[in-house]
Amino acid sequence: MFGLDPHLVLLAATATLVAGLVKGAIGFAMPMILMSALGSFLPAPVALALSILPMLVTNVQQATRQGIGAAMTSVRAFRWHIGALVLFIFVSAPFARILPQPVMYLALGVPILGFALWQLSGRPMALPVHHHRRAEILSGVVGGLYGGISGIWGPPLIVYLLSIGVSKLDQIRVQGVVFLVGAVALALAHLGSGVLNAQTLPLSALMVVPAVIGMQMGFWLQDRLDLAQFRRWTLLLLALTSLNLIRRGIEVMG
Repeated sequence: MFGLDPHLVLLAATATLVAGLVKGAIGFAMPMILMSALGSFLPAPVALALSILPMLVTNVQQATRQGIGAAMTSVRAFRWHIGALVLFIFVSAPFARILPQPVMYLALGVPILGFALWQLSGRPMALPVHHHRRAEILSGVVGGLYGGISGIWGPPLIVYLLSIGVSKLDQIRVQGVVFLVGAVALALAHLGSGVLNAQTLPLSALMVVPAVIGMQMGFWLQDRLDLAQFRRWTLLLLALTSLNLIRRGIEVMG
């Protein structure tokens, strides 16, 4: 089917359903789950390609769940992060096929694991108000550099949002808005790089169906999580995904 064995397509669809469920509940982790799962049985560029359209469509769902007006408010509030993210996705995307990735995985995974464990220990990290814009831009730059290469740009934004203490609904909406803008940039960048092509584009479109179903299931869970539960599960998942990034970096080095 589209150049892949049917059982591999079924495996990919199952992974996408699970990724959609987690994203619907917590608001992130779809690319990390997909790249980890799909990358275990598909070449990395194919895994990245299959992730792109599901990310695009599910972020539309997430960003607009409280309406277009609320989404646009988030765009204005986080415009510096969004601008830096988009710019650096385009800067790094051409290197997706040629740049050795172990150092990038480790450089992202280690500090994020440290942040998550620090927060889970009950010691909050707060950024001074006069540093917000600088931190917002920096998180966009870092996210864009990693995103163009690996399709993963969420962790720096999530660290920033947890640090400034936004509400659950605001955090999920902002993540959806920023991830949507990043997904559009990623799709355009990889139409140019050749990662999205005549063979991978139909497969990516097919993965949208299980992704949307998973999102709807996840929304049901999200509505039943209070703020403390939401933050705890977010931090736990952030720690697990950072461990996975570290694992991937070590594996690739080996």
